[in-house]
Amino acid sequence: MIKTFIILAVILSGQAKEKYNVNTEESTVEWLGKKVTGEHNGTVQLQGGRLEMEDGQLVGGIFTIDMTTISNNDLSGDYKGKLEGHLKSDDFFGVEKYPTATFVITKTVPQGPGKYKVIGNMTIKDKTEEVQFTANVEEKDGKVTATATLIIDRSKYDVRYGSGSFFDNLGDKTIYDNFDLTVRLVASK
Repeated sequence: MIKTFIILAVILSGQAKEKYNVNTEESTVEWLGKKVTGEHNGTVQLQGGRLEMEDGQLVGGIFTIDMTTISNNDLSGDYKGKLEGHLKSDDFFGVEKYPTATFVITKTVPQGPGKYKVIGNMTIKDKTEEVQFTANVEEKDGKVTATATLIIDRSKYDVRYGSGSFFDNLGDKTIYDNFDLTVRLVASK
């Protein structure tokens, strides 16, 4: 019995999760929001995170976004400042009360070399919803790089401003519920 336990412990120890800490300077999160009359894009900074690998496969992870850093890239001057202020306000992400958003990987399904279906929980404004997307992951020279585009339905997180799901007769003032987060995580041990 003791020999069986020792053998099992040795086998399982070879399958330990390796944790890679996200480098917030090398990693990027870009956002894209669309409305009837156009679109806006920008960035938001990562606060931290990690990716978990087991036998060269992505098995878990978490990353936290610092919502107070949301910035716009396609406008300038007063318009840029007004949009950034509005996105940080309670009309949108309410960053004073909810300064971070978090994504936690709950399951990964390999889809070929370096490609995964990722299932996880996104929390924005203290509301958590399941999100699924495809990610590309490369492990090289002690670093893991993961890239993906997440499509987030803001209406599920009580971000209602200009949403046709909540308001009638918005016409060309409608802002679409879905926005994209293009994420590039660079992590190392």
